[in-house]
Amino acid sequence: MASAARFINIADLRLGAKRRLPRVAFDYIDGGADAEVTLRENNRAFEDIAFRPRSAVATRTCDLATTVLGTTLDLPFILAPVGSSRMFYPRGEEVAAHAAGEAGTGYILSTLSGCTVKDVKAATRGPVWYQLYLVGGHDVAMGAIERAKAVGCAALVVTIDTPVAGLRERDHRNGMKGLASSKPLEMLPHILQFLARPRWLAAYLADGGLMKFPNVVLPSGPMPYADVTAALEASMVSWDDLRWIRDAWQGKVVVKGVHTADDARQAMDAGADAVVVSNHGGRQLDGVAATIRVLPEIVAAVQRQNPQVEVLLDSGIRRGGDVVKALCMGARAVLIGRAYAYGLGAAGGPGVTRAIQILRTDIVRTLQLLGVGSTAALDGSFVDVPPAWLTPRP
Repeated sequence: MASAARFINIADLRLGAKRRLPRVAFDYIDGGADAEVTLRENNRAFEDIAFRPRSAVATRTCDLATTVLGTTLDLPFILAPVGSSRMFYPRGEEVAAHAAGEAGTGYILSTLSGCTVKDVKAATRGPVWYQLYLVGGHDVAMGAIERAKAVGCAALVVTIDTPVAGLRERDHRNGMKGLASSKPLEMLPHILQFLARPRWLAAYLADGGLMKFPNVVLPSGPMPYADVTAALEASMVSWDDLRWIRDAWQGKVVVKGVHTADDARQAMDAGADAVVVSNHGGRQLDGVAATIRVLPEIVAAVQRQNPQVEVLLDSGIRRGGDVVKALCMGARAVLIGRAYAYGLGAAGGPGVTRAIQILRTDIVRTLQLLGVGSTAALDGSFVDVPPAWLTPRP
C-alpha cells in the first residue's frame, strides 16, 4: 500500500477508497438516501458562507484546542459513529479510534460496529463515546449501556433520526441485502464486485468475513448483519425513552439528529448535555436542509433555554474551512464521518491519520488567513451568513 502522504485532500481519499474497496462497500460510505439531494446539499451549503478576514495580522501559531463535555481535545472535531467499519478495513473501529487518540481527539463508536466497545476503548488513549440505537429492545440496550459504562466511555450518544432506515438506493442496486444474507443463490449475482478487489477480499476474509454486531447481544448471541434493517425499524427512540436512558447511563448524554429548534428544546427538557445538529449525512430523510443551514436556529434555541448545553454539528464536512465556518456560527465542535471513513477505506490507519492531518492543516491555514490565533476566538464576525438562515424560527 503506497504512502498515505500522497493524498492531498479528502476528495483524494475518497478516490483512494473507491479504488481499493468493492462497489458495495464504497457506496455504503459514499451514498445517501433517495435522490441524494440532502447528501449533496450538506457539502454545497458551505459555499454560501463567506469569510471576513482580518488582514495584516501575523498568526504564526494557532491553538486548535477546545473543551467538549468537560474534556479538552487538541482538535475541534471528533470522529463520528460510522457503522460496519470492519467492512472498510480489518478491525476498522479499533484502527480509527487509535488514530483519533494519537491525534488528541475523540472517537464515537457505533452500536452497529464489528468490534466490541471494550476492544475499541483499549485501542485508544483518547475519549470514546458510545452511540446508542435501541436495536434488540430495552433489555439489549441496557446491556450495551452497562458495557459502555464499565469500560469508561465518556458519553452516550443517542441517535433520534432513525424511526425507519432511509432508502439508500445504491445499497439496493449493489445487492447489499443479498450479500449480507449468507445465502449463496442471493449472493451469487453480486459476488463479482468482491472478486474484482482480491486484496481487499483476502483481508476481509482474514478478519472473519461477514461480521456480526458484538455490542448488540441478543438472547441468541450477537446480532447477525442480515438482521440490521429490521432491527433498526423496531428501535425508534422517543423523548420518553431518553429519560430512562439518562437514568440508566448516569453520565453525559448527547442527542444526535436534532434539526429544528423545537427538537433542541425537547432534547434539553429530556436532560441532554449536548445536541448534534445532524441529518445523518443525508442517509435518512432526503430533501431536508443542510445542517449548516439550520445551525443558527439550533444555537439560538439553546442559548435562549440553556446556554450550558453544547451544540455540535455533523454532515458535509470535507475541508478545514468547513470546520471553521461551523465554529464561527456557534458550534462547539464538529463530528466528521465520511472524511475519515474514506481514509480508512483508502489506506487503513494511515489513511485515517492522513484525513485528520489534512483537516488539521486546513484549519490552521484558514485561521492564519483569517488573522485569528485560536479556534476559541472565532465568532460570527468572521463570516457572512445568508440572512434567510438567521430568520428566527418557532
